[in-house]
Amino acid sequence: MLLTGQSAMQKTISARTIETAKPKEKPYSIAIGEGLILLINPSGSKWWRFRYRHLGKAKMLSLGVYPDVGLADAKQARDEARKLVAQGIDPSEKRKEAKVVAKLENATTFKAVAEEWMKRHPAKSTSTANKNNYLLGFAFAAFGDQPITKITPPMVLAVCREEEDKQHHETAHRIKAKCSQVFRYAVATGRLERDPTTDLRGALAPYKPKVRAALVEPTQVAQLMRDIHAYTGYFTTQCALKLAPLVFIRPGELRAAVWADIDFDAAEWRYTPPKTRNQTELAHIVPLSTQALQILRELHQVTGSGAFLFPKLTDMKKCMSENTINGALRRMGYTSDQMCGHGFRAIARTILDEVLDFPIEHIEQQLAHQVRDMHGRAYNRTKHLLARRKMMQAWADYLDKLKAGASITHIEKSA
Repeated sequence: MLLTGQSAMQKTISARTIETAKPKEKPYSIAIGEGLILLINPSGSKWWRFRYRHLGKAKMLSLGVYPDVGLADAKQARDEARKLVAQGIDPSEKRKEAKVVAKLENATTFKAVAEEWMKRHPAKSTSTANKNNYLLGFAFAAFGDQPITKITPPMVLAVCREEEDKQHHETAHRIKAKCSQVFRYAVATGRLERDPTTDLRGALAPYKPKVRAALVEPTQVAQLMRDIHAYTGYFTTQCALKLAPLVFIRPGELRAAVWADIDFDAAEWRYTPPKTRNQTELAHIVPLSTQALQILRELHQVTGSGAFLFPKLTDMKKCMSENTINGALRRMGYTSDQMCGHGFRAIARTILDEVLDFPIEHIEQQLAHQVRDMHGRAYNRTKHLLARRKMMQAWADYLDKLKAGASITHIEKSA
């Protein structure tokens, strides 16, 4: 049943009348006709309302605010609501249902699902989180606001092809892989039938992952050690360069190192690598050689009052930039194809095994890689600690000998 709110003899309300209506001490309304009224509040705001009855109950539906919604638009909205009432449908309930549907659709857009996936599977480090956002950003720009069920293989391929055409082959493959993770999460949570990227197998040009640059020949390492010790940049950068080959931890872990983790008395550096922080709370143990301890003691006199071993020069509360080590290597004359900060790990891995003949499980464990015994059980972080202490001191002594020009055993034929 519809309420007109005025008699047939009432004159038509003009747009001018609505425009000039002034507020009063109490709210009042102007009847427009066929259930439509304009409610005028003491504050001066004017709201369109539609009065109607549904299942014997008087109800009211908001149709917007004047002047954002004009008289003609308000009448049109009223007419649409009247049609629903005539069909036995409550327009207020219809609107609520529409909002629920819109919310559900919003929660199933590719971007919404991707953000939910990232929230439930947090990155192990800030750099990884930034990479995830960077790679998914390409997809967000192309189809982030579309329902995930509407994303087709050609749509994903088009995004990847844009990077492929720029010769960014690795980025193209990584975008596809990151999208696939989001799609698989949507499948697991019941919002998608299958991962559409499976149909892109072979669609992108193949690429060979770039191996991180490193000098692994002892003759090359000898010159690198001499260059490092001759470097005349900032003192903290000098120390980072000297310490990197002695401890061969990941570059991000080195630059973010904190003094609280260094135990001078025990000659140990204990910390939990961000890469494995979600899997285990056990600390990685780096036995410190006498050479490493000497560098750290000298560094402590300069940066020991702060938290970080290698603070950012412009902000002591932040750690060294991730480009500092690589930048220093470039200034020393080493190209990105020859050496990078991560390369110190490859140097240690290769020479400790092929030249110095240390057990591979000791080397891998010192690299903070997961090592398993003959029964498939992961070694405890303290396993082989005494042997690793000897290995780390022998490694530091070997680097000193290389730097001094000692006789060198080549990789091709180790003793």
